[in-house]
Amino acid sequence: MRLALGSAQFGLAYGVSNQNGQVSRDEVREIIAQARRASVDTIDTAIAYGDSEACLGEAGVTDFKIVTKLPPLPEGTDDVGQWVTTLMNGSLERLRVPHIHGLMLHRADQLLGPQGKALAAALKQVQREGMVAKVGISVYDPEQLAVITPFFSPDIVQAPLNLLDRRLETSGWLQRLHEAGAEVHARSAFLQGLLLMDPAAMPPRFGRWNKLWQTWHDWLALKAVSATRACLQYPLSLSQVDRVVVGVSSLTEWRMLLEDAATTNNGTTAFPDIACSDPDLINPSHWNQS
Repeated sequence: MRLALGSAQFGLAYGVSNQNGQVSRDEVREIIAQARRASVDTIDTAIAYGDSEACLGEAGVTDFKIVTKLPPLPEGTDDVGQWVTTLMNGSLERLRVPHIHGLMLHRADQLLGPQGKALAAALKQVQREGMVAKVGISVYDPEQLAVITPFFSPDIVQAPLNLLDRRLETSGWLQRLHEAGAEVHARSAFLQGLLLMDPAAMPPRFGRWNKLWQTWHDWLALKAVSATRACLQYPLSLSQVDRVVVGVSSLTEWRMLLEDAATTNNGTTAFPDIACSDPDLINPSHWNQS
């Protein structure tokens, strides 16, 4: 199973379409048990996701590949190596595991800053010490890879990839990362749930793209396919994508996602023409500004 369980909702009320709030501890345990039964082997988390790491540790995740992310490096940090080691130890303690599969920077652009070399060296150091198998970066735009990869070769990269935001594929970076041996994790398959919403229920700020929503929903009706299944089918149709990270706000939702992922037919669907390059739409950090 190429799905990876995203755990932001385990520590926060996350997502524009999330009506359920933060997932309860009991339900998290059930979701993880279901993931195990479905042969999902990867869980994505981050220090910035509230108490997600502690929640996972309480549920028991020693048999999963855990990927977590460091928060932005505070300005004026004197010992970058000690900062990374301290945070890494804290994550391992909260997760209750001796080591993890992947450690990424949440703010990859910090590798371009004055302490970038020290930050890269610190990542490699915790890798050498066996605390983590792979180190890498989480990016918001494939253009970030063009300036970072010349001096930092990530073992693992997470990037947005969905029917609206196809930049990772169309830029050629998905293929380049694959050829370089990097593990690629696609996130935001549903664009924080936006692609699953009824247009009438969307916040007014998304009305600027009514033509796209019309095209999308007309295509879904024509193909008689659910939005969830179509959204998953796109990244899963790309063989260079190692994992598709999906977050859930309930056990029922997780079961539906697993069923949809298991029944996608890779590479057999001509997807609707709704690709968009407008950052006000495809970058959620712009949503409250537009």
